Amino acid sequence: MRYGLQRVWDMTVRKIIFSICIGALVVGCEHEHKYTSDIEFITAPGTQDMNLPFSPAVRVGNTIYLSGNLGNIPGTLELAPGGINGETRQTMENIKTAVELAGSSMDRIVKCSLFIADISDWGAVNEVYRTYFDVPPARSAFGANGLALGAKIEIDCIAIAK
Repeated sequence: MRYGLQRVWDMTVRKIIFSICIGALVVGCEHEHKYTSDIEFITAPGTQDMNLPFSPAVRVGNTIYLSGNLGNIPGTLELAPGGINGETRQTMENIKTAVELAGSSMDRIVKCSLFIADISDWGAVNEVYRTYFDVPPARSAFGANGLALGAKIEIDCIAIAK
């Protein structure tokens, strides 16, 4: 009897896995076919020569996905002076530039993720961050163990096009 129940269980699990795999293939095919022509990769002036392995922003339909932004001086890999406040301000300015290049604005950002090298800087980050939004978007904040260029802050966002 036990063997029979185990066999039924094994067959049920196999059917579920098979259904998930087929469903994933179908969804993947529909996604690739449906959105390939709707994807726009957006680059900022001065970034093409930097040979970075990502696009600053990608627009799919009316949704804009911004890559993680650091507080680097535009067109360089040099971080803005002024510690966490200076880097956060420059990060937000870089986000503003990227979102505007992608056809949107700061008031159309709906979600941000913040990566803070030293989570004890969370309060200082908030002081600068809040000045860029009349109504703040949804947000997550994480303590990070090392960011690119030794940055103190990195922020990525999702925005809706105008």
